[in-house]
Amino acid sequence: MRVLWPVALITFKEGIRNRAIYGISIIALLLLSANLIISGMVMREIGKVAVDMALSAVSFAGLLVVLFVGINLMAKDLDRRTIYMVLSRPISRSQYVVGKFLGMVLLLLVTMAVLGGFAIASVLLVQAGYPDYALGISWPSIGLALFFSTLSLILLTALSFVFASLTSTSFITLVLTLVTYIIGQSISDVKALVDAPESVGIHVSPAATKLVHAAYYLFPNLSLFDIKTQAAHALAVPLSYVFSTLAYGVVYTCLAITVAALIFRRREFP
Repeated sequence: MRVLWPVALITFKEGIRNRAIYGISIIALLLLSANLIISGMVMREIGKVAVDMALSAVSFAGLLVVLFVGINLMAKDLDRRTIYMVLSRPISRSQYVVGKFLGMVLLLLVTMAVLGGFAIASVLLVQAGYPDYALGISWPSIGLALFFSTLSLILLTALSFVFASLTSTSFITLVLTLVTYIIGQSISDVKALVDAPESVGIHVSPAATKLVHAAYYLFPNLSLFDIKTQAAHALAVPLSYVFSTLAYGVVYTCLAITVAALIFRRREFP
């Protein structure tokens, strides 16, 4: 841990200094401000709309942080060849990858905590402005939704490190990470569709079915972490679902960062 902490701290400071994070924060604040305006246009279920918009804004901003800040934190060392200076010190390649990942996790935790605070503030303002309409808001559900959103972004960050260890440019890493996010958000619905095609009157070939099943078990099921609907409607989330999803996220993240460390350890630099 003595070796990992300095790398994690330097990575966190680099992320904070990145200008992109300030632009992302401004976008998030504008979306949260729009929440106050748009919620007032809805005559019914104002509380549900406010909660859904606030959580969506935070999730979107967190995704931008992963794509435009997190990926560049590791790619910058490779592009500028500063990786040689780092690895010349008493630190292994695996420790470098894990340290970078921990620094990015710390950055995500701080960013999501700050944005989550603004999201809760926007919901409170809507509730104060429309006390007769913004009813039935469940704060524990909102907190759980923010936690799950952060966990999904940490998992996606671990996968981006896998791609960064495989590829030589940050653009390819960005594309692969974005594709993984899109697949992870939709793979559950696609699998349900190919398992029961007769329900929508379509025909699915056996090859396509096998391909979807393979993707379902290979890519992360990010839709598991999306409980914005439950939070917006103040629906209780079973404890079994919470613990199983938490275990899934932790195990998948640990496996992904282990694979990234193994690949990076065997990688040859020009």
